[in-house]
Amino acid sequence: MINPTEVNSLIRLLDDPDNEIYDHVHEKLLGYGSEVIAYLETAFEQAFDAIQQERIANLVHEIQFGSLKTDLQLWHQSGAFDLLQGVLIINRYQYPDLDEQRVINQVESIKRDIWIQMMNEASPKEQIKLINHVFYNIYGFSGNTSNHLDPQNSYLSQVLETKKGNQISLAIIYSIIAQKLDIPVYGVNLPQHFILAYVDESMETNFEGGILFYINAFNKGFIFGRRDVDMFLKQLNLKFDKQFYEPCSNTDIIKRVIRNLISAYENLGAADKVVELNELLGILDNNPGINQRIIK
Repeated sequence: MINPTEVNSLIRLLDDPDNEIYDHVHEKLLGYGSEVIAYLETAFEQAFDAIQQERIANLVHEIQFGSLKTDLQLWHQSGAFDLLQGVLIINRYQYPDLDEQRVINQVESIKRDIWIQMMNEASPKEQIKLINHVFYNIYGFSGNTSNHLDPQNSYLSQVLETKKGNQISLAIIYSIIAQKLDIPVYGVNLPQHFILAYVDESMETNFEGGILFYINAFNKGFIFGRRDVDMFLKQLNLKFDKQFYEPCSNTDIIKRVIRNLISAYENLGAADKVVELNELLGILDNNPGINQRIIK
C-alpha cells in the first residue's frame, strides 16, 4: 500500500544535487511501480524546476517501459496467441495512456459491418471482396505512400484514427478482422513487403499447397497468386524459401512491427528509442515455442 506522504517527500528530493541521494530516491520510487505514476504526474504539473521535471518525466517513462517489457514477455511466453493484444502492447510504447478498449471497439465495429453483409455460402474470393469493400471503400483505409517512414504508420491506434498505415499495420488489422469472422487469412513475412495468405484450412497442418491465394492489404486488398510471389522474389535475387510463402507466427509479426519502428526512429535520429526498441526485440528473440493464430 502506497504512503502518499512518503511518496511526495521522495518526489521532492528528485532534484537533489547529491547523486547518491538522487539514486536512492530514484530506486525507491521505481520500486513502487505503476502505482506511483499518478503522484509523479501531479508533481510534474506543479514543478517549477526544469531538472525535477525532466527527472519526473524520465522516471514515469522508465516505469511504463518496464511494465511494457513485462507484458510483452508474458504475451510471448504464454504462446502469443492474441495478435491484437501483442500490437496493443507495442502501441503503448508511444501511447502509454492508450484507451485499449476504444481500439478494440473500433476493430469490432469494422468486423460487425462486414459480418452484417456476409453471405453464408460466399466463396473465399467473394469473402475477400466484401472485406475489401468495407475496409477500403467504406472505412477509407489506404497505404501511406506520401510519408511511408513515419513511425505513426506502425501504431495501431493511429492507423485506426487516420486510416493510413504501412504494409504490416494494414495487414494486421485486415487479418485480425478476417480471423474474427472465421475467415482464414494470416500474415506472410515476405522480404521488403508483408502480405496475407488465404489458407485452405482443410490442409492447415501442412501449409504447402494449402494457400488458395495471397492478398496485398497495402494495395486495397489486391488478390494474387503464388507465381507473383515467385516473380517478386526473383526481382530481389532471393532463392526459394518456404517461409516466404507460408503464414508466420504472431511473434514474427510483432518483431517485424518493432523492426519497422527501429528503422523509422533511426531515420529521425531518435537513438534512445532505437536502443529501447532493440530491447523489445531481444525479449521476442528468446523463443519459447510455436505461436500462431488469434483467440477470438
